[in-house]
Amino acid sequence: MNKTSILIFVLTLFTIITQAQMNKIDGVDVVVGKNVVLNSDIAKFRLDIEQRSEGRIKISDCEMLEQLMLQKLLSHHAVVDSVLVTDTEVNTAVDRNIAYFTKEFGSVENMVKKYGFNDLEDFRKELYTIEKENALVGKEQAKINEGIDITPEEVRIYYNGLKEKNELPEFQSEIEMAQIVIYAQPTKEEVARVIAKLAALKADIEGGASFRLKAVLNSDDPTVVQNGGQMSIDKGSKFVKEFKEVAFSLDINQVSEPFKTMFGYHIIQLNAVKGKSRIVSHILIQPEILDSKVQEAKEKIEKLRKEILEKKITFEDAALKHSEDKETKTNGGLIVNPFSGEARFDLTRMDPSLYARVINTKKGEITAPYYDETEQGEKMYKIIFMKDRTLTHKADIVNDYVKIQKLALQKKKEENITKWSKEKIVDTYIKISDKYKCKFDKNWRKEN
Repeated sequence: MNKTSILIFVLTLFTIITQAQMNKIDGVDVVVGKNVVLNSDIAKFRLDIEQRSEGRIKISDCEMLEQLMLQKLLSHHAVVDSVLVTDTEVNTAVDRNIAYFTKEFGSVENMVKKYGFNDLEDFRKELYTIEKENALVGKEQAKINEGIDITPEEVRIYYNGLKEKNELPEFQSEIEMAQIVIYAQPTKEEVARVIAKLAALKADIEGGASFRLKAVLNSDDPTVVQNGGQMSIDKGSKFVKEFKEVAFSLDINQVSEPFKTMFGYHIIQLNAVKGKSRIVSHILIQPEILDSKVQEAKEKIEKLRKEILEKKITFEDAALKHSEDKETKTNGGLIVNPFSGEARFDLTRMDPSLYARVINTKKGEITAPYYDETEQGEKMYKIIFMKDRTLTHKADIVNDYVKIQKLALQKKKEENITKWSKEKIVDTYIKISDKYKCKFDKNWRKEN
């Protein structure tokens, strides 16, 4: 990864750490428009970049400061240019980051504690502010680079230039996978029992019983002890669709009918309306799944695997006809990397449990069926087909053309942003502390 890629990659994490420690910071070192760079930002940002790049990239304080100032310049002019950022896109980014950090630290509680916030709500509010600025910066960059493209000849010149200077990038080992998933389903009798129990709880609550007490005694939601089943839902947040639709359909104090989500079966009571948010309490009951149903799922996927290996059906057709994973079945089972949005996975950055399943699987092979279980309690069997696999290697213009094309286009866009920034610096208010004796690439001090 080059310096610019690393800088973009760690910006959100750095900003969270900085904002969480605001009470320990005194003084402002730089002002760009209406945005500020605090005096401890630079060291924190540089340290995090060096850690994220595993020491491969060293960044000086002056380089850090210049990158931070560019970020603030873009953010300032996005507001000046009336760039529109919606709550939905910001909340989607917030949810994605919370999922990433939760996975990295093992739990929501660990994540919140790590960054020094009181609770998840405070963490979300801070993330919202950060992601809104990131969205403004991203859209301003897109606006500046609108119409920028690159020709095959420019790609060739870019590649040859790197080759001549012995600076060809090294691409890490990557894989492309597809899956077939078969869930172990509860019996109809078990589902009926759960719905009847929730209906009885609803009747009790409507008769005056405490929702909180019923939740503590009956809910399968692990957070119920701390919050009594209560939570805040924003219409723009990435919540389970069915849950959000029911929550926003209720009147205050009304209790819903039992309904199903990927987590199980619920009832909800609307407690209050606060602006665009709904404060609700819920009870979750997950149907028990018999061991015989788990075995059925295993036998079904074993049969499918056998038919694929015997070439009675292709993996893609088997996924479309039989896989029960809604996100992958319609595209041949192809698994998309949730953080890059692409089908390729860097082996060094994969989920450890998935990595263990596929590390010895060669291109064209299918894993043995294996059991898996989601955090929501869903039980299933899976098989994974290794569609493609590449080893760590130096960039090659034939095999890696698309990647090289992206790098060349990114360089061209960065050069265009540099040109834009030099023009905007002239008419933007900028104040830099005298303690920085930096020789910047751009004329931030407006000395000539």
